[in-house]
Formats: sequence, C-alpha cells, structure tokens
Amino acid sequence: MILFPAIDLKDGQCVRLKHGDMATATIYNDDPAAQAKAFEEQGFEWLHVVDLNGAFRGQSVNSAAVGAILKATKSPVQLGGGIRTLEQIEDWLDRGLARVILGTVAVRDPDLVRQACKAFPGKVAVGIDAKGGKVAVEGWAEASSLGVIELARKFEGAGVAAIIYTDIDRDGVLTGINWDATIDLADAVSIPVIASGGLASVADIVRMTMPDAQKLEGAISGRALYDGRIDPAEALAILRGRPAMEPRS
Repeated sequence: MILFPAIDLKDGQCVRLKHGDMATATIYNDDPAAQAKAFEEQGFEWLHVVDLNGAFRGQSVNSAAVGAILKATKSPVQLGGGIRTLEQIEDWLDRGLARVILGTVAVRDPDLVRQACKAFPGKVAVGIDAKGGKVAVEGWAEASSLGVIELARKFEGAGVAAIIYTDIDRDGVLTGINWDATIDLADAVSIPVIASGGLASVADIVRMTMPDAQKLEGAISGRALYDGRIDPAEALAILRGRPAMEPRS
C-alpha cells in the first residue's frame, strides 16, 4: 500500500487548490525540487506530480519544475497535467518519469491511451476525476456525460498501470476520501486504483489498511501532509504493518 505525496505545480510553485479552483491556490513551497527531496528523505516511495497549468492549457507548462524534481530525487515520479500525445508521453518517459497520467485524453481519445499502454508497458496511468459521479476534463473545468466506472471499463485489458480516482468535491478540503466510491470502482475493474481527494488525517491512513481497501494500490495526500495533520513517519509505519491504531479525527 503506497502513500503518494502530491506536488501540484502552478506557475513553478508547489501549491494546493480547493475543488480544483486555481483561484484558491495556497503556496506551500516555491522550490518544488526541494519539496520532492524532502518527501524522499521522509521515506515516501513515490511522488505524485501534477502540472496544473498544463491541465488547463492542454500542454506541459511547468516542465522546468518537473525536470528539477527529477534531478533532485531518485524516487519514481508519476506526472499528470497536459499530456495529450504519444510524442509527449515518450518525451517525458525519456526524461526519467516512471509513469505518465492521462486524464482528458482518456475521455477524448481512449484509443490513444491503448496505443500508449502498448508502446510503453507499465508506464501509463489513467486519471479519472469526477464531480457528482461524472467525469470532468480540461483541468476539471468541463464536465462530461461519462460515469466513472463506465470510463474505467473502457481500459480493461489495455495494460493501464493504475487508475487515479479523484473526487473533486473533496479535493483539497480535508473532508476524508470518498471510500465508498473508490472501493466500488476498485471492485468494478481489475486495474489497480489509487484513491485521491480529501485525505484528511491518520483515520484515512488506518482506513487504507482495512480488508476492503487492500485491493487499492494506495492513496494520494496533499494538504494534510503540508499542514502537518499527518505525520509522515507515523503514516508510513501504519502502512508498512505496524499494528493499526483506532481511527481518530
């Protein structure tokens, strides 16, 4: 079970948003590479990076910051935001990414996702961001008519490494992960699922260790880590098998 610390990039800085609204950005670090190194030193196995500007613009915007992160850490990095073509996927993987995350293009052009999975086995994840049970695209600015499970099932057997499922209504506001919807998705597909959006406290970490959540690959944490609501050492110890404490708020 992996806890992925999030580095969301806006204008070259490490920020967190509320409900994906760029106007709500809180700056946590103006040196994303230093933040990545700090997470590595705290013992996290992976880094989850999102180019927020890129998600809205449809092409990479914070590539310099991502490049600095890749140079600063040996941890595997997964990146989403504005990656829309096979050429962009190949370029990022060549630069050292462990995994690319395809979101909008998974809705607009699912065949491209299948082609990417075939060309780069184990290197392609799909990001499914939902509001009210429907998939959102273009940096969450547009709603689609697709349901979460409907979209996920399009990629069964395609070789997708993971699905990153974000409940937009919970993202960045520390209300707890939508465990019911996340586990329903994991039950509906054979692709590993990563929970995202709302992870708030050690209670969510303990929840990750419960039997029905064991099928998940892990969860992403942002604001709770930056605000100190979760102690990295405690969280990682729980996930690595230390006897789980009673959930607390």
